Amino acid sequence: MANLQGSMSERDLFANFERMRREMDELFGDVFERTGLSRRRAGFSPAVDVAYTSDPPRAIVTAELAGVDISELELEIQGRKLILAGHRGPPPVEGDVYQQVEIERGQFRRVVELGADVRADEAKARYEDGILRVELPLERAEGRSRPVPLERADRE
Repeated sequence: MANLQGSMSERDLFANFERMRREMDELFGDVFERTGLSRRRAGFSPAVDVAYTSDPPRAIVTAELAGVDISELELEIQGRKLILAGHRGPPPVEGDVYQQVEIERGQFRRVVELGADVRADEAKARYEDGILRVELPLERAEGRSRPVPLERADRE
């Protein structure tokens, strides 16, 4: 292994990385500010699974919402979109010093695009143990076929 004493010291190397990180933050911060976007968004986006069953035909949307009070949860169907909105509150114990914070809190709004038309008036939702399950019956596609008339082009 070659001796690196003659090259850049470890301290200089980390100082360069820190300088690069600051420059990137400034660069992207300016871009975000000019477009009106925030680098740090408020709230979070819950994890969602979407499945389809055929008997009976329906979409099943499952969302991970541990810690969300059911009274803070709103569901809405707009066409082929299921909209989940709500709020997960602050940590239960204030004043503690945290070593690590990974549980996202705050407002959330998640739009789930569905791959089929649904019968919104027949949708059902159940919230248990932090998991939301929404069942959305699908519109049945008409299986009828019809002939398409074909016209002959007139030749002059």
